[in-house]
Amino acid sequence: MNRASLDKRPDEVAAMFDGVAPKYDVVNDVLSAGQTRRWRRIVVEAVDARPGQRVLDLAAGTGTSSEPYADAGVHVVACDFSLGMLRVGKRRRPDIDFVAGDATALPFADNSFDAVTISFGLRNVNEPDKALGEMLRVAKPGGRLVVAEFSTPVLPVWRTLYTEYLMRALPAIAGRISSNPESYVYLAESIRAWPNQDELAARIAASGWQDVAYRNLSGGIVAVHRAQKPAS
Repeated sequence: MNRASLDKRPDEVAAMFDGVAPKYDVVNDVLSAGQTRRWRRIVVEAVDARPGQRVLDLAAGTGTSSEPYADAGVHVVACDFSLGMLRVGKRRRPDIDFVAGDATALPFADNSFDAVTISFGLRNVNEPDKALGEMLRVAKPGGRLVVAEFSTPVLPVWRTLYTEYLMRALPAIAGRISSNPESYVYLAESIRAWPNQDELAARIAASGWQDVAYRNLSGGIVAVHRAQKPAS
């Protein structure tokens, strides 16, 4: 298959990301008009990690989202199931720990991390609820969860314009600058099929996390969800 189906078979999704790894960060900047940098900065602020703490950055890809933690003296582990992405990241930042892993079966011990975060990757997991449970397992008691994901624009007019952009403009732009434009058709479809803000908040809570809250960014194009693992 050239394009991973919405069944999200891990091998197909991983192969898709392997194929787009070399230009992935550049393409994302173009498609978001530079907004990805602002979104990632807000995620880092929400994680609020301190030097010496351990942060698990899931779906880290090439490690762009992990770099701010490493630069601040935080011990960050960049985990992804795409070996192609990890290779690109390790070449650029050999000081960061890059680990191959499946979000539904994390290769880490219980209570290992002060915070767990995943940006724009949960919707690509074939069993997101299982992944949320795994994140809970590896977080320390009282540890933090931050999930940034594409969501549902809150204003109907903006929602319509955004949907048209996803299904028409995004694949066309990606076709000019990406080596695998079919991958971005899948990404657009996966965004449309993803639960809205309240539905995702409910699923996070159902996985055992508490104090779940979210913040809309860019009119709801992205939502940053925060939660905490029970202290006991």
